[in-house]
Amino acid sequence: MTKPKPTLIRPVLPVNGVSRPVVTPIQPSVVYAAESPDMLDAQYEGRAEGFTYAREGHPNATLLAERIAAMEGCAHGLTLGSGMAAVTAVLLGLTKTGDHVLGSDQLYGRSLRMMNDDLPRLGIETSLADPTDVASFRSAIRPETRLILVEAVSNPTLRVADMAGIAALAKEAGALLVVDNTFTTPRGYLPLDHGADVVLHSVTKLMAGHSDVTLGWVGAQDPALQKQMYDFAVTTGLTPSPYDCWLAERGLMTFDLRFDRAQATAAALADALAGMEGVRRVLYPTRADHPEGARAVEMLTGGCNMVSFEIEGGREQANALVAAASGLAFAPTLGDVGTTLSHPATSSHRGLSAEARAALGMSEGFFRVSVGLEDPDALIAEFARGVAAARAI
Repeated sequence: MTKPKPTLIRPVLPVNGVSRPVVTPIQPSVVYAAESPDMLDAQYEGRAEGFTYAREGHPNATLLAERIAAMEGCAHGLTLGSGMAAVTAVLLGLTKTGDHVLGSDQLYGRSLRMMNDDLPRLGIETSLADPTDVASFRSAIRPETRLILVEAVSNPTLRVADMAGIAALAKEAGALLVVDNTFTTPRGYLPLDHGADVVLHSVTKLMAGHSDVTLGWVGAQDPALQKQMYDFAVTTGLTPSPYDCWLAERGLMTFDLRFDRAQATAAALADALAGMEGVRRVLYPTRADHPEGARAVEMLTGGCNMVSFEIEGGREQANALVAAASGLAFAPTLGDVGTTLSHPATSSHRGLSAEARAALGMSEGFFRVSVGLEDPDALIAEFARGVAAARAI
């Protein structure tokens, strides 16, 4: 008689004990077993809580979404696979052919590409306007405007949007106001407290804070809007990794401390750069010489960890600065524990023509800095070496 082959049966639930883990467990399971068809129906119909398939949600994503929602003062939240996944869930999940989307002309480069190329291809009309001037938005709005997308502080030019004026305009027009809060974070600004309908983040950046995850988040107060974005995200597979969600939750535990330290250092660096020969201009939201400095002081809780500056000269000088400031990571990202230096003309906004970048204030000598946790004096000295090398050419 042939012996039956042994069968490995995966337990549905872990063994429970009298204690609990202090650190959130990583739960990589893709599939979750239900007790019966009736129970599965109850889950899908919202009469029972549970998970079914990881593309539709998993414990680590849900926990992270709830924690960020609490920070934003939001009733609902959804964790997604990247910041651009969050932008996509908003722009495609909440619009249809024939709608009009009005955006800031200072958006992140990939958001601009989506506005300029992808939405029109799908029959969704778009316009761009100056976020610092509500009159610019008023002249661009249409009866069919479905939503307005802005960054409270723009990437990478650090212009401060007239959020009060834009929020009032959106309400008057019956359009949804969507705010990308990545730069400002809930530590610096709470969009939902100031008239926004939807808020989104690239969690990859300062929220997670260690350059080791790729995640996004989006939240709306209205459950119907949240469901529209959720259904679109599930259908199109904008699923986040449980491991990335676990790492990001870990990052949130030190978020306030990291934000406050980096913000203080960023303000000091901005002041130091402004005093260096060879630096043409410095942009930091709460500086008195910022174009919207007074608005930033009134609107933001502090500043942010971002500084932008422009040196005299062009690509040759930019190369010299990067080579001389070798202690800085030259990288097209932000929000790490270490300071990163980026060059929009060759990274985030390389898709724009030189003329289009110039219109937004981004020359070949324009840099964006994401300030980390280094000693401020050492960081300033590193930039001084870079600026001096560029000036020597």
